[in-house]
Amino acid sequence: MKEDGPTRWEPPVSTAYQLRQKGDPEVLHEGDDLLELLHWLGGRERDRYELRDRDGQLLARS
Repeated sequence: MKEDGPTRWEPPVSTAYQLRQKGDPEVLHEGDDLLELLHWLGGRERDRYELRDRDGQLLARS
């Protein structure tokens, strides 16, 4: 396959997701697999954890 530009294609930088306790800025776990982190949240105590993207946007709570 012919490439259009002088540089090779590189995959986009993955977005890291962060798990934190609600109200605590300390990151408990960080990963790139959103489904894995959502599964982890599903098995935890309710109303205690938050899943945020690298920019700090809240994605889910458990």
